[in-house]
Amino acid sequence: MLATSDLWFRYQDEPVLKGLNLDFSLSPVTGLVGANGCGKSTLFMNLSGLLRPQKGAVLWQGKPLDYSKRGLLALHQQVATVFQDPEQQIFYTDIDSDIAFSLRNLGVPEAEITRRVDEALTLVDAQHFRHQPIQCLSHGQKKRVAIAGALVLQARYLLLDEPTAGLDPAGRTQMLAIIRRIVAQGNHVIISSHDIDLIYEISDAVYVLRQGQILTHGAPGEVFACTEAMEQAGLTQPWLV
Repeated sequence: MLATSDLWFRYQDEPVLKGLNLDFSLSPVTGLVGANGCGKSTLFMNLSGLLRPQKGAVLWQGKPLDYSKRGLLALHQQVATVFQDPEQQIFYTDIDSDIAFSLRNLGVPEAEITRRVDEALTLVDAQHFRHQPIQCLSHGQKKRVAIAGALVLQARYLLLDEPTAGLDPAGRTQMLAIIRRIVAQGNHVIISSHDIDLIYEISDAVYVLRQGQILTHGAPGEVFACTEAMEQAGLTQPWLV
């Protein structure tokens, strides 16, 4: 399980996360929404071990994170993050080598690497452009390559930061289908997004953050129907509500 217990994080003297108690194991897809500066990105960095809370804990398998090199290496094989800008995670000019990068660092046998890369490319619907140079890909295609690079680790939790940002309607539809295929394999997906319609459409549970605290949480239909909470969080309701 991936969860937080009374999680506090501050930058210098400014608290950004304030006593968060979250459990991401309860729902296949969890959405995180809130206005700019509410703490979503900081929470993601805490969940992935990139930041360490000053108080409380991120819990993995019921225990506080182990921040040793070995502990974080083990975590990153089970909790993978895909950032909003895919350029931050792409290091090679050819797709197969880029996706295989983490596996080769881990010493995974080449036959297993080939199998996992092929499966990941199929899952993100990228087989038809896998032999194109990465610099020739569209923004949406690069996002899919970045997701494939996370999927080859066979992580149980996938953290997606603004997965539909910069995508046209067709790309957005493809991203929804990719997320559903990932979940169908038994994985958990946590989505941080300003795309309220996306969160409403695909999430099983939603946390609304406001100034580093949970304003409300629950099923999407219940959360987004509460106009008072949406106004307090500085959010608009999904158009379907």
